[in-house]
This record gives sequence, C-alpha cells and structure tokens, in this order.
Amino acid sequence: MIALMEEAARAVRDALGGLSDWGLAGTRPGQYRSDLVADRAAVEVLTGAGFSVMSEESGLTEVDSSTFLAVVDPVDGSTNASRGLPWFATSICVLDDEGPLAALVVNQATGRRYEATRGGGATCDGRVIGPTSCRELGRAVIALSGYPSRYLGWKQYRALGAVALDLCAVADGTLDGYLDCGRNAHGGWDYLGGMLVCQEAGAVVADGLGRALVVRGHGERRTPVAAGTPELLEALAAARRSLEAR
Repeated sequence: MIALMEEAARAVRDALGGLSDWGLAGTRPGQYRSDLVADRAAVEVLTGAGFSVMSEESGLTEVDSSTFLAVVDPVDGSTNASRGLPWFATSICVLDDEGPLAALVVNQATGRRYEATRGGGATCDGRVIGPTSCRELGRAVIALSGYPSRYLGWKQYRALGAVALDLCAVADGTLDGYLDCGRNAHGGWDYLGGMLVCQEAGAVVADGLGRALVVRGHGERRTPVAAGTPELLEALAAARRSLEAR
C-alpha cells in the first residue's frame, strides 16, 4: 500500500515537473493549475489500483467493491507552490472500516518523505521519528494556521502554510505543536495523513472543538490541533477553545 502511494506521489511530481504556469486556474477560488494536474495524476494511479478516492480537487471517485478509501490532497500548500516556497506536499491517507490504515506525506519541493502504518510506527526518509517532550505552551514553538485575535501564550510560532507538513513537523520534533486558529477550515485530505504520522510517532492530535477527526465526507471540515505531549495538546486545545468564548 505504501508503494502504491509512493507511485501516486511520483506521478504528481512528474506532472508538476511539466507545468510551466503554477498560477490560479480560474476554476474556483484558491484552485491552482498545479492542483488540477496533480489531481489527475494521483487519482489515475489510485483508482487504477482499485481504490476509491476522495480528493480535495475532484471530490469522491468511487470504485465498485473497493474496501479502501484514499483521502488525497494532491498539492497541500498550493499557494506556497505557486510562489516557489519549498513547503508543499502530496498527502495520502488510506482508510479502511476501522479508520486510517496507512499514510504518506511527501514534500514535493525537497523529496522528504513521511510514512506511517497503523500500529507500525512512523518514519521520515526511512528513519524512525518521535516528537519533543515539551509540555508547556510558554516553552513551545508551534505552527499556526490562521491567526488568533490575541496572543495565546506560545514561546514562538511559525506560519508555514501546509497542514500535512506542519503536522509531520510535530511528529518528528521539528515543532512542538500545531494550532488551527480558523474554524472548520480543513478537510480530511489536509490533515489525515499528517495525523496518522503524528499518532504513530507518539504525538497526539485532536479537533480543537472536540469532534472526531476521521471524516469521509467531502463537505466535512475540522479544526486540528497537535502536540508532542498530552499536556501541551490540552494547553493548545484550551487556548483554541478560549477563542470561541469571546
């Protein structure tokens, strides 16, 4: 299954390599030409192998009798990609009846590859990874998506612009945590791959508003929060909840 996802990620890389214009496609708000060519490449590989696919760009493509659903963001961080910022990825998470089974997140600018399987741990470029032991928000360096209305107590923050890679950076200890300051801004394709990498690496992930994170509908949105420790996760989740009270 990981090999199949790697084949899909290579197909995306090859499709992007032939792209001369990475700008907006004019199809719907925020959709880039890179999104469209990458989507065609990834979906063809995955459906060809008998998987149903839920992609950010093309919605649900069902394959009869398939027991697997591949949730795909062909280019997570497509604004970064369009501007030449080397922080964008192909993220694929395969679900079975029990939930996330396997995930692959590939930084298409650098080639760095994160993978995870349920119960099998997580790796980056073949190396076993794990998160930091930071427990206090005041000592934490976190990634933000969106920006809160006030300072929430972190030591430092980074706004990097690709949720899947941001979560993987929590999984491998590059960052201590991740906080989504928006509300219902992210579909499963954005975070499910990075979520499984985090969980298998020993990090913790939750919805900032207390809902289940595993979704299968194209219209479902969530507010992911992640941390290397349960204590930091609770501090981040409490900070996120505080934004709702104002």
